[in-house]
Amino acid sequence: MNLINTLDDLHFENKTVLLRVDINCPLNKETLEIEDDHRIRQIIPTLRELLDKGGKVVILAHQGRPGDWDFCCMDKHAVALTKYLGREVRYVDDIVGEVAIAAVKGLTSGQAILLKNVRELPYELENKSMDEHAQCELVTVLAPLADLYVNDAFATAHRSQCSLVGFPKVLPSAVGRLMEKELTALASVFDKPRHPTVFILGGAKFSDSIRVIDRILGHGIADWVICVGLCANAFLQVRGIDLGMESKKLLETEMTPETLQAAKKLLMERGDRILLPCDVGVENNGMRKDVLVGDLPAGPVYDIGKQSIAKFSKVLCSACTIFMSGPAGLIEKEEFALGTRELMTMMVCSKAFTLVGGGHTVGAAERFNLSEKFSYVSTAGGALETFVLGKSLPAVEALKTCNKV
Repeated sequence: MNLINTLDDLHFENKTVLLRVDINCPLNKETLEIEDDHRIRQIIPTLRELLDKGGKVVILAHQGRPGDWDFCCMDKHAVALTKYLGREVRYVDDIVGEVAIAAVKGLTSGQAILLKNVRELPYELENKSMDEHAQCELVTVLAPLADLYVNDAFATAHRSQCSLVGFPKVLPSAVGRLMEKELTALASVFDKPRHPTVFILGGAKFSDSIRVIDRILGHGIADWVICVGLCANAFLQVRGIDLGMESKKLLETEMTPETLQAAKKLLMERGDRILLPCDVGVENNGMRKDVLVGDLPAGPVYDIGKQSIAKFSKVLCSACTIFMSGPAGLIEKEEFALGTRELMTMMVCSKAFTLVGGGHTVGAAERFNLSEKFSYVSTAGGALETFVLGKSLPAVEALKTCNKV
C-alpha cells in the first residue's frame, strides 16, 4: 500500500470527489429489484468517511452489461445507499450531459449523488490504456469539475476501463477503504504470509489451478496446497485414478493434452507439497457414499470423504495462514456440503490468518454462518483470480501513477 494513496493521504473538505464503486448486485429477473445488497453495504464506510470529512461525492457505478437482462437503471441502488448511509444519495439519470454537470456543480459539502449506469457509455467497456481512456468524454467532462478521484471497486480492478483507469491520469487519486482492506488482506497471504501457509483450491478451472499452484509453491508463498473439488478430481485422474465416466465428463473441457502434460510436470516437480483426497463422497442410488479413491468408480464424485477431511485437518491445525478459493464439493446438495463445511470450520477455529474468496466460496461461508469468523472475506471474482495468478490489476496500477502527497 505504500505506493498508493489512501483516504488518509488526501483532504476532502469542500472538495468534489469522484468515487468509483462496484455495487453491481444480483437482481430479481421479474421485478429488477435488488435481491442481495451486500456490495452496497460494503462501500458505505468509504462513502460515509468522505461525506463526514466534508467531501462532495459523485458516485460512478455500473449494473449489468449492455445486452444482459440485468443492465438497468440504478435508481434503486441510490435508495439502498440512502437507507444504509442514513442520509440522501440522490440519483441523477445522466452521466456526462447538462443534467449531470449541473448536479455536480450544485453539490454542497456532505452531499452525494449517484450518476447513471456508467456502462451506458459505449467506450466504458473498451479495453484501452490509461492514456487513451484519459481522453474519453467521461474523463474530459467530469475531471474538470472534480478535485479528487477515489476507487473503491476492487471487484472490477482487473479491467482496464475508462472509469477505472482514466481519472488517475489527471486527478489526485486514492483507494477507498474497501479496496484498501482487500489489498492489505491479499498482501498478508501473498506478499508476507506467516508460515506455514496452506492454500485450499477447488473450483472448475483446472488450467488456472495448475498455474496458481506452480506459482505459489515455486515462489515460496505456500507450504502446502490442498486440492479439492474438480481440481482434486483432475489431479487424481492425472495420477491414473479411474473416476468413472460421469466424473470424467465433467473434466472433458479442462483436460486438454497441454493441461494434462502441465499437470504431470507439476506433480513430478512439486507433488510432495500437493495434498489430494484419499477418499471421496460419491452419489450411489441417490445417496452419499464415502469410498477410497482406489475403489472408484461407484458414481459421480461430488465431495471429499471423511478420511480426507481428517488428513487435511492435520495440516490446517498447524497453519499460520490459510487461503481458500473454491468449494470442496457440490454444496448445492446438502449431503455433499460436508467437506466444504468441515474445512471452513477448521479454518475459523484455527489461530491462523484466514481468507476466503470467490463467489461460490463466499456463498458457502454465508450459508454455514461462518463469514463473520474469517479474518477476511473477498467477494471479488475476476479481480481475485487475476491477482492469485500473479497478474497485474490495471485499476491498481493506474493508482500507482499518482505520486504520494
